Amino acid sequence: MNNCLKVDLCVIGAGSGGLSVAAGAAQLGSKVALIEADKMGGDCLNYGCVPSKALLAAAKNVLNFGRAYLYGLENHEPDINIAKIMEKIQGVISNIAKHDSVERFEKMGVKVIIGNGQFKDEFTLMVNDLLIQADHFVIATGSKPTIPPIPGLDTIPYYTNETIFDLQQNPQHLIIIGAGPIGCEMAQAFSLLKIPVTLIETYHMLPHDEPDLVKILRRQFVCQGMVLYENAKVQHLELNNGAIEVIIEHNNKQQRIQGSHLMVATGRKPNVAHLNLEAAKVEFSTKGVKVDNRLRSTNKRIYAIGDAIGSYQFTHVANYHAGIVIRNILFKLPAKAKNNAIPWVTYTIPELAHVGLLSNDLKQNPKFKILNFALSENDRAQTEHETLGKIKVITNHKGHILGVSILGHQAGELLLPWVMAINQKKSLSDFANTIVPYPTLSEASKSIASQFYQPILFSRWVKILVKLLRWIKT
Repeated sequence: MNNCLKVDLCVIGAGSGGLSVAAGAAQLGSKVALIEADKMGGDCLNYGCVPSKALLAAAKNVLNFGRAYLYGLENHEPDINIAKIMEKIQGVISNIAKHDSVERFEKMGVKVIIGNGQFKDEFTLMVNDLLIQADHFVIATGSKPTIPPIPGLDTIPYYTNETIFDLQQNPQHLIIIGAGPIGCEMAQAFSLLKIPVTLIETYHMLPHDEPDLVKILRRQFVCQGMVLYENAKVQHLELNNGAIEVIIEHNNKQQRIQGSHLMVATGRKPNVAHLNLEAAKVEFSTKGVKVDNRLRSTNKRIYAIGDAIGSYQFTHVANYHAGIVIRNILFKLPAKAKNNAIPWVTYTIPELAHVGLLSNDLKQNPKFKILNFALSENDRAQTEHETLGKIKVITNHKGHILGVSILGHQAGELLLPWVMAINQKKSLSDFANTIVPYPTLSEASKSIASQFYQPILFSRWVKILVKLLRWIKT
């Protein structure tokens, strides 16, 4: 006979979103069960955000070695050992893992259970030999790599974002299929670490970002030595004397690319198929669990958040969803998720960040205006030789901020005030009238905002007004 556990809330998945829900609910006095099939911290900590940014940090330091002459310093090339870099990355993961550990959450009062959960009915989840009954469930099972049906792939050893950090030797030539954010970040990181890299994309790289900013980044990739194939169809793969061969069709010609290692980065899919959601009367598809704007599934006792619903696959969105769920379940408030000001950042060098509308959303509407400001015009960027990139702002004729994209050094950090501005429906005057410390990169935000008002400020009519005002004695 199965054991039975009754709780107020059962959270399935101990990634960022699930941990936030479990911690918040437990600290508010709820009886909480947390189910995790693999590692505490989920994909972000163990395979995604944390290790990838640590690898990029190593790559950035190699880049800075090569740029030492810009500052009048002698150039000394570093010794690059992938095994040592991966060891340091695991150290970073271990340091952060303490905050996500079973022990920490059990001290909060959370019942942590390691195992795969499956719904038995609308009210019950089974994990190992334990039946869990809860007033509410939260599905926070994240996503996993999508593996495309490429002929021959099943015969080839390959890496995904979940395994690439297991590398223990320097690849002689790394081939990456997929030029989305993960593919681009990994391709540039290894390229800067002096590993020959070929990046292959069926369409064009980073299709959800501003094309003119992607164009600048694309040029940077090529200048740094990466080989890039866009609009290239991967036909099949082969092993040839231990080497991996990727056969592609590019510009109506067949080409063979030979490498020592292969990484597949062709997107991610919600990790929900194993939950037996049919038994719980929860509708789902390959895109994830179907939810309303309160993040409730078709079974109103069961919520789903983050990658499990398939929309914006970002850790910060999962954490935002966690807050929406807690307000709904614990505080009985009809809180709704809003998507108008969701930021995303691709942590290439330089970074590419965005929030709000894109220029492709405008459909040449004359009511909208697009502003551009080159970071080469910013004094702080000049002092640090970080002048590549620009800020692009979409606004209406009244100066209300609708969308912002930034390519440049620390673009992800520069994006925050723009996210707040769109969320709070602010206008460019709020930036133009703000005192910004000099010299900072943040001055670029004030500069582009001031640019909007310059045609008005220096117009013929304002000049006439100033001339008339000279007659007034004060």
